[in-house]
Amino acid sequence: MSYKVKGIIKSISKVEAAGAGKKLSFRIDNGEQYSNLMEFELYKGADYVEHLDNFPKYNKVGDSVEVEFNIKTFNWKPEADNKIFTSLSCWKVEKAKGDGVPAPFEQIPTSEVKADEPNDLPF
Repeated sequence: MSYKVKGIIKSISKVEAAGAGKKLSFRIDNGEQYSNLMEFELYKGADYVEHLDNFPKYNKVGDSVEVEFNIKTFNWKPEADNKIFTSLSCWKVEKAKGDGVPAPFEQIPTSEVKADEPNDLPF
């Protein structure tokens, strides 16, 4: 299952070696009141390592992005204490259309109803 979220990039880590490939992580703020900061991991094998090298060139702190990701879990030593590690594995990042963060509630002005106008509502 895949998930999608919009937000503003708050930080981008340096590209690090990870096995045969490289990885980096970045954080976004989705603008919600609670649970608003999310950290994503990007991992690319040796064949696609240039994608990670290009990530900081095209994405900067403060950019509005739309991230598509999967939730991955790893059960570490299941026979002992059953610790589970969870990560948000990003597989697509695009510049968000608009500002990337849902706009806060705005009250739309209503037209004023004059007291002498007839009320034609059935209730």
